[in-house]
Amino acid sequence: MLYGLLDYIFWGLAIAAFGMSVWALIHAVRTPAKAFSAAGKLSKNLWLVFTGLATVFTLASASGYLGFGFQMLNIFTIASVIASGIYLADVKPAVNEYRGGGSNQGPYGPW
Repeated sequence: MLYGLLDYIFWGLAIAAFGMSVWALIHAVRTPAKAFSAAGKLSKNLWLVFTGLATVFTLASASGYLGFGFQMLNIFTIASVIASGIYLADVKPAVNEYRGGGSNQGPYGPW
């Protein structure tokens, strides 16, 4: 029983890591390349490689609990979570300031 419960917990963590890396990849794809250089971050292509590989490795980890892929937590999955976390915590807020789009932002948020 406990072994099954731990499997469900780790599978949930693997799915959450996959969702986080997909979110980072989608944001990196939608952000213009000039925003990365204007924010003083690494290039868009490099972040696409990092988040793309993170998505592949976390998908393999999450699918491992269904019988195919990597079932165990390995160094690539840990590095994938770290890369996606760095993108979402550091790069995403910096490049959001330089993204084009609607200017319906007031001094305290959207109106």
